[in-house]
Amino acid sequence: MKRLFDIIVSFFGLLILSPIFITFAIAIKMESRGPIFYRGVRVGRYGRPFRIFKFRSMVQDAEKVGASSTSITDMRVTRIGRLIRKFKFDEFSQLINVLLGDMSIVGPRPEVQKFVDLYTDEEKQILAVRPGITDWSSIKFHNEGEIIETSGIMDADEAYVKLIRPEKLRLQLKYVRERNLWIDIKIIISTVLTLLSTRMGGKPVGVPDTALE
Repeated sequence: MKRLFDIIVSFFGLLILSPIFITFAIAIKMESRGPIFYRGVRVGRYGRPFRIFKFRSMVQDAEKVGASSTSITDMRVTRIGRLIRKFKFDEFSQLINVLLGDMSIVGPRPEVQKFVDLYTDEEKQILAVRPGITDWSSIKFHNEGEIIETSGIMDADEAYVKLIRPEKLRLQLKYVRERNLWIDIKIIISTVLTLLSTRMGGKPVGVPDTALE
């Protein structure tokens, strides 16, 4: 049922968003040299690596000249990239990964290998499901770049590990243990409401008050 839901939503989502995607593709190519999509390697279900589709919001080969995590003032981010990141259009392009079967609409956000290598035996449960475009943790940490920027920690990866990763993992484990279609629908609705709310100065909507007891 979940896979059928993913296929239907991703197919029609790509169809509806195609005019916006084409506009961003042209803008990206006009502003900077390099591919339209960033195709970084992420760890998927059962620990299998896959290449993610994200509209390129940074200069070409950005990972070679900086951290995996990104602050809001990161100089590697292009002008069109800041707009793409503000409204999460770099995440919407992952509908391609959903259609291909690498990802799901709802599920734990996929990580790079170096952070997966830090998983405890308990946290490895996260790899039992397909990673997703959105989940409780991505709603709560919708402003991840801002948290990293205002932390006062110079190394973005260090700030991510200290300030975001622990709670992110707890929320992801909560999702894995409680997941069902109704929770997926709640997360999708919360994601849309949070995107609208936070862009008008509001707070995330619907995130559980506590992660795991």
